[in-house]
Amino acid sequence: MLFCEENFDIAVIGAGHAGIEASLAAARIGCKVVVFTINVDFIGNCPCNPSIGGTAKGHLVREIDALGGEMAKTTDACSLQSRLLNASKGPAVHSLRAQIDRRHYGEIMKKKLEIQKNLYIKQTEIVDILRDPKENCFFLKTRTDVKYKVKSVILSTGTYMGGKIFIGKTSFNSGPDGIFPAMFLKKSLEKFGVEFKRFKTGTPARILKSSVNFEKMIPQFGDKKALAFSFETNSSEIKNHSLCFITWTNEKTKDVVLKNLSKSVLYSRETKGIGPRYCPSIEEKFLRFKDKERHQVFVEPCGLNTDEMYLQGLSSSLPEDVQVLLYSTISGLENAHIVRCAYAIEYDVVDPLQLTKSLEFKNVPMLFCAGQVAGSSGYEEAAAQGILVGINSARKILKKPCITLNRQNSYIGTLVDDMTTKGVTDPYRIMTSRSEYRLLLRHSNADERLTPIGREVGLISDERWKRFQKKLRLKELEMKRVKSTFIFPSKRNDETLKSFAISKIESKIKIIDLLKRPEINYKVLKALKVSDVNISKDILDQVEIEIKYEGYINRQINNIKKTQRYLCRKIPNDINYKKIKGLRLEAVEKLSQMRPTNIAKASEISGVNPADISVLIIWLMKLSKKAL
Repeated sequence: MLFCEENFDIAVIGAGHAGIEASLAAARIGCKVVVFTINVDFIGNCPCNPSIGGTAKGHLVREIDALGGEMAKTTDACSLQSRLLNASKGPAVHSLRAQIDRRHYGEIMKKKLEIQKNLYIKQTEIVDILRDPKENCFFLKTRTDVKYKVKSVILSTGTYMGGKIFIGKTSFNSGPDGIFPAMFLKKSLEKFGVEFKRFKTGTPARILKSSVNFEKMIPQFGDKKALAFSFETNSSEIKNHSLCFITWTNEKTKDVVLKNLSKSVLYSRETKGIGPRYCPSIEEKFLRFKDKERHQVFVEPCGLNTDEMYLQGLSSSLPEDVQVLLYSTISGLENAHIVRCAYAIEYDVVDPLQLTKSLEFKNVPMLFCAGQVAGSSGYEEAAAQGILVGINSARKILKKPCITLNRQNSYIGTLVDDMTTKGVTDPYRIMTSRSEYRLLLRHSNADERLTPIGREVGLISDERWKRFQKKLRLKELEMKRVKSTFIFPSKRNDETLKSFAISKIESKIKIIDLLKRPEINYKVLKALKVSDVNISKDILDQVEIEIKYEGYINRQINNIKKTQRYLCRKIPNDINYKKIKGLRLEAVEKLSQMRPTNIAKASEISGVNPADISVLIIWLMKLSKKAL
């Protein structure tokens, strides 16, 4: 066996979205990092949807950027179409989504790894990990029989570990996009006592653009004023280069799917993996939602230099001939030519209950895990975990304490807390509904919440930190201005307000009180000539949100303080949870079974959500008053 003479601090196994953020963060903090990948041309690959962001996922991308990560900047650099989702709803659920050039995305990320100081890429497969407790290090063995010595290992293999592809009754060992799977690593990790689950996911077909009749579909346009994902990108640089399209399945589609269900391996006993709850295959959609007449299909471009189109909403494991028949029933896809057929993939997953909140294995010090191999789904969830493990692995090597993000300050904290305390029964997907503090965790204020942490760990440059501090000062000055400046009744003001269908001002009023009205915004203030034109729109938006939602924001802040105060509150062992009004049935069952000794323990039980904890706290407070 050949021994690599060059020693590294950290080895990252896998160069997907988790591995990229982990390796860049660790190298920038000051550690010597080696990244192992089966194929360097597939660094940053997007094997499924050619998009980044979406509901809650967009929040994660903004948070990664606020900490000093790269996903947002790279997305901005290869964006094909940008849209702000849920724009008609409240600010808590506003989320950015960008259609991207998937190949360009990977090229940019590959280049970033190549030029990063302290970071080295190796194309090879890791087949064995040995730990030497005396030297406090790991030895990694490659498929080509080379041994590497490192202080810490980050496992970010995505869906490649034990990967197996299914198309109809055909199955074969493979990772996504026909890349070799990692077939030996699981046995090595089992020696450490690591426990695994088996998950599966699917991806739709890619079809040739020239074979699609777009005239039968509804075009989906990007926003006229597109927003950037990164706080460092000027939104004026984001252009919408491409159109997306919408069509629908119908009764004929449903008939084809249901008649051929027996040919889908997902409904045979050949697979043991558990599929994603929130991204079901077309087969599962027709079975789960039997009364629904049709399902949306999004036809999306994969890049500027390819004519491949992605069929979001049609993931499947049906045989290729059935897929052809299925698409022919859908308006606009009657003559669709399949370039890459849809498939399902099954893979090995680490049970995340074995991980701490810093994503380190509890029983194997200096071994970290992030991404789909840790039980999550999606590029954004993987990258969010990746930057966290990169930071923490580096900090442990530098003899510094790990950082842990929490539910109160980030969606990343919510994601990690859910996975490591409640576990996963299917691929975990982040959603705004998973956070009880979503009004505080807006995508637009991610920098205010997390950039100070990014600065503390060494991922925010001096220049960026100065710009951030200037932004906070300007916001503070604007808040002071609206609190102290009056608007007076006048003929001109009355006419201006009338043009917006707003009633006139009867007496002098402070700007802040005017802004509290639902119909008043900075567009109206600008027309009234009482808006500071020197302050950027993103700052004004934050001021407006904090003023309009002040009561709700303060309520959530108080809830956080109350919950923190009661975490150590003891719970009587003889409590009858069935008598506590407001507890969900699942929570009653789990609490009755587990019998937690305090609120902190109760909050870690799978099936007990934050709303249940609030109900339990209120009940305990009433119980205490009765005792007095």
